[in-house]
Amino acid sequence: MTSKPESEPCWGNHYRVIAAEKWKAKSAAMGRPVTDALVEYAQPRPGMRVLDLASGTGEPAITLAMRIGERGHVTALDLSEELLEVAKGRAENRGLKNFSVQPADAHSLPFPDGSFDLVTSRFGVMFFRDPVLAFCEVHRVLRPGARACFLVWGSFEQPFWQSMVGVVHRHVGGLLLQPGGPDPCRFADPGSLSAVLRSAGFSNVEEEARTLPWTWPGPVEEIWEQVQSVAVPFRPMLDRVPAESWPRIHQEVHAAVGKYFDGEKVAFGATVVFASGSR
Repeated sequence: MTSKPESEPCWGNHYRVIAAEKWKAKSAAMGRPVTDALVEYAQPRPGMRVLDLASGTGEPAITLAMRIGERGHVTALDLSEELLEVAKGRAENRGLKNFSVQPADAHSLPFPDGSFDLVTSRFGVMFFRDPVLAFCEVHRVLRPGARACFLVWGSFEQPFWQSMVGVVHRHVGGLLLQPGGPDPCRFADPGSLSAVLRSAGFSNVEEEARTLPWTWPGPVEEIWEQVQSVAVPFRPMLDRVPAESWPRIHQEVHAAVGKYFDGEKVAFGATVVFASGSR
């Protein structure tokens, strides 16, 4: 998804690609309100050239491509070629001709200055190795007056994280995340993402927190299995769990997540942060 030093987890691990394919429909349903909110926030217009960073399996890039029409174009960029192949297939299934993928590092974008009318990223910029450097690159490839619009996770202290990863951490103790490693809640503190955007030269910077629907359309056991498969930043902690501890952890996670289960779906809600700036 971003620049990947040797010491960092691999975002394109094959198990993650398998999980993305296995859970693609339900993951898409869970993420739809967040995707739609970011697209509305970004205000795409017909004919725009759009770059979506850390696009993974294709959102919000695909939704943006559906909004900007045939005269526009969306480029989905990610470190993982495997995940981008999933995105490419999803776009082809929708008959989108204005969509392409680009394997690349957000810290060194392979585009000329002023190439895009809009840059977006959903749940991606938290993992940039050097956010100021990456945002300077975003600033460079935007046309004068164009916007960059980002969505990131809010605090770790919310149901989605606490009912699963939080339960594991209470059992194993120690580090929740690796020092200097990827942190999904890196920009949870108010104003922290805005400060980085300003440091990279953006103007008209805005930031706001919202709580949006974040609902898994299935049973408790499924969402817990999905989270274990894709939670790359927490993998070192999960790997520390002794085999004999897993039955108890599964039991406690199921009980914690079950508080948000209505018999058909698990409705967590998600506190997220939106931020934008102009070149």
